[in-house]
Amino acid sequence: MELKDFASAIAQIAEEKGILKEKVLESIEQALAAAYKKDYGKKGQIIKAKLDPESGRVKFWQLKLVVNKKMIYSEKELEELKKKKVESEEEGEKVRFNPERHTMIGEAKKINPKIKAGEELEIPLETREDYGRIAAQTAKQVIIQRLREAEKESVFQEYKSKEGEIISGICQRIEGKNIFFDIGKTLGILIKEEQVPGEFYRPGQRLKLYVLKVEETARGPLIFLSRAYPKLVSKLFELEVPEISAGQVEIKSIAREPGSRTKIAVASNVEGIDPIGATVGQRGTRVQVVISELGGEKIDIIEHSEDPEKYIANSLSPAKVLEVKIMPKNKALVIVPEDQLSLAIGKDGQNVRLAAKLTGWKIDVRPPEKVEGGK
Repeated sequence: MELKDFASAIAQIAEEKGILKEKVLESIEQALAAAYKKDYGKKGQIIKAKLDPESGRVKFWQLKLVVNKKMIYSEKELEELKKKKVESEEEGEKVRFNPERHTMIGEAKKINPKIKAGEELEIPLETREDYGRIAAQTAKQVIIQRLREAEKESVFQEYKSKEGEIISGICQRIEGKNIFFDIGKTLGILIKEEQVPGEFYRPGQRLKLYVLKVEETARGPLIFLSRAYPKLVSKLFELEVPEISAGQVEIKSIAREPGSRTKIAVASNVEGIDPIGATVGQRGTRVQVVISELGGEKIDIIEHSEDPEKYIANSLSPAKVLEVKIMPKNKALVIVPEDQLSLAIGKDGQNVRLAAKLTGWKIDVRPPEKVEGGK
């Protein structure tokens, strides 16, 4: 049988669908084997097809497992299995002999003298001349199905590798509380919990999104996106600050209240590099790009320190701190001037709350007189 122009067709399908040529060829071979079995085969047979994409010629084989007497159940053992109501094809080490799937070693050696028990024997099948239109239609249907599966797998693998990364997406449609983004080869979903409070989404709008997780479903890959995840901010800084992407400056910690305010702690891994200066950029250009992408969210950049007192004092920026007292049970008492108290605590306690989240310390902010006066 000849199927013309298969080589160029396979190359075209592979390119269009972003699938490996080998995968397309494998899918077509499985489809042709299934079609051949449907038309000429018997139940239980295992048929294999091999397609030469250059010539379009197809060869068919039947596969049989080569067995010896030790590998198959005896009549007595089969009776025992019937009593136990065991229906499976294979039980443990042994198999139920099926002439369509198995062949005895003696018979197999007549075809291939070197074959051993446990190996598969390939028996060539005749390529029928009338294997035409009906078989081609059957093959076509299976090919379409297999290609869909291969395409889903390709998309799943591509986006699975992007978990924890930032991608660009265009808002395509809004369904209830869920927003769907066109992210290239498929759509990603931004669920309500991952949206930024107060952020509005409109079709056609382009945004950067964090790939939270990718799940495989019967209908294809499901890609969960986020605009609220803290790491979205650190990944945006990686894009804008070469020193961070190069590992010279490191984001040690991040605390975020999406849509309102974020604090990040940075440290330099290279002597002579100012981590805050590098992250902020000349005249604030780098941090401004990130703020714009986040719709005006406030960002405090502070210097990380291994010294907890210094780190906690830095974390309450922009407030000035007089003293930090480390207390038992991971608590810290922070003394600030009276006029800095509201700034240190922040609106609705946000500044001190983010500082605590950033550093991992329970922070108690007080003015000097409250401390001296026995609290």
